Amino acid sequence: MTLPVALSGTDVIGQAKTGTGKTLGFGLPLLERVIVPADVEAGRAEPEQLTEAPQALIVVPTRELCQQVTNDLLTAGKARNVRVLAIYGGRAYEPQVEALKKGIDVVVGTPGRLLDLAGQRKLNLKHVKCLVLDEADEMLDLGFLPDVEKIINMLPPKRQTMLFSATMPGAVIGLARRYMSQPTHIRATAPDDEGQTVANTAQFVYRAHSMDKPEMVSRILQADGRGLAMIFCRTKRTAADIAEQLERRGFASGAVHGDLGQGAREQALRAFRNGKVDVLVCTDVAARGIDVEGVTHVINYQSPEDEKTYLHRIGRTGRAGAKGIAITLVDWDDIPRWQLINKALDLGFNDPVETYSSSPHLFEELSIPAGTKGVLPRAERTRAGLDAEEVEDLGETGGRGGSRGSRGPRRGERAAARPQAEEAERPARTPRRRRRTRAGAPLEGEAAATTATAPAEAAAAAVAAPAVPEEAAPRTPRRRRRTRSGADSATEAQSTAPAAPAASAPAAPAAEEAPAKPRRRRTRKPADSADG
Repeated sequence: MTLPVALSGTDVIGQAKTGTGKTLGFGLPLLERVIVPADVEAGRAEPEQLTEAPQALIVVPTRELCQQVTNDLLTAGKARNVRVLAIYGGRAYEPQVEALKKGIDVVVGTPGRLLDLAGQRKLNLKHVKCLVLDEADEMLDLGFLPDVEKIINMLPPKRQTMLFSATMPGAVIGLARRYMSQPTHIRATAPDDEGQTVANTAQFVYRAHSMDKPEMVSRILQADGRGLAMIFCRTKRTAADIAEQLERRGFASGAVHGDLGQGAREQALRAFRNGKVDVLVCTDVAARGIDVEGVTHVINYQSPEDEKTYLHRIGRTGRAGAKGIAITLVDWDDIPRWQLINKALDLGFNDPVETYSSSPHLFEELSIPAGTKGVLPRAERTRAGLDAEEVEDLGETGGRGGSRGSRGPRRGERAAARPQAEEAERPARTPRRRRRTRAGAPLEGEAAATTATAPAEAAAAAVAAPAVPEEAAPRTPRRRRRTRSGADSATEAQSTAPAAPAASAPAAPAAEEAPAKPRRRRTRKPADSADG
């Protein structure tokens, strides 16, 4: 339905259920409109029409979707040798800038990095003839609307704009009215598929206790005919925790969430696509547009936020006509939220059945063999696992750049280097030495003066001089900590003390100690009273 309208150059709003092929719906017309050297050779275009700047721009909300759309367009444009580049955060700038300098026909990117490179004048948007906003409602939910508007304002006024999404809230319609010219709204539905969910996906909803959920999930993952499985969590911490628990139970699992570096996220998705990992635990960052063949089960470990998120989560299975199973585990606290989702989608699961890992109906409905436990038998642990997939060095940027895999060795290196660093630093930062040099600066001058006199006097001064710092050393830090006035009087007492030995014999400092001591006691009393 979309192809003839889009090929004519008309603006399009495309709406269809997730898993029905929207990527090629906008991708094929876009690839046809791009002018490449093959068109000049075939006589379909003039040489002056060729340009090294991007001729088409596709804006997507997530990095994973950006990578997937790029791969699909590269495959579709292989015959005409169309150059497609993915631009998204978490990767080094240099390879992306180099590719843009060499020349690119189609750019697929996330709003943040696109704005960044356009602001640095590394990305030229003056020759863009076609703009596509994919998963537009998700970009609005993530707060990308201001960035998207800035990008649209950088584009030429005369262009084709296509907007695609599975759901079409009011804000997306408002965006279309502002930036599109007489768009054609195409809504594709099958005649026998009236509901908002895909008919090929069987849905099961259970009321489950949070402490029993890991055991339930472990048994569900051993169901008959289970292929690849995706488990969705609401928080990043839960996703990391469940992935770790499943790994301990013997499953080949990986995680995709925002706390991981881009290298680790791509490693987990590659391992999942290649079959080295058969369970992917993720947050809603992987709920949009991710298309992996062979996903038979989707498990909502935590209830989704709203009906749109539910539709996109379960849309990872039952794609392109295949059958799938969607299981939702609703905690007691989430029952009100789930009832709103159920009402909006008219699912018929208003009061989910209370279910535990040992419930007979769980085994019957999901085809779990009798006697299945929460640990995968060793004979069935045939997957290579996440470690078999290498982590690609992306030159990651930003605070969360380092992946979990790369953080570990750095911590180990720091731990190994710490004792050596401490040994090297110990002589330089002895606290006693520092205190002594600060408080006894005049005494060093006195010692230097006495060494210039006769050897006998120097020896006598060396014996007599330590008496003053030994008494003053433990007191001076206390005075300085307690009150400034005490420290000032202490420095006055020390400044008057060296004047006596210069004028009289070496025995004079011992005689001067008597008037000095009451002075110090008087300064300590106000300090103590101030503390009190």
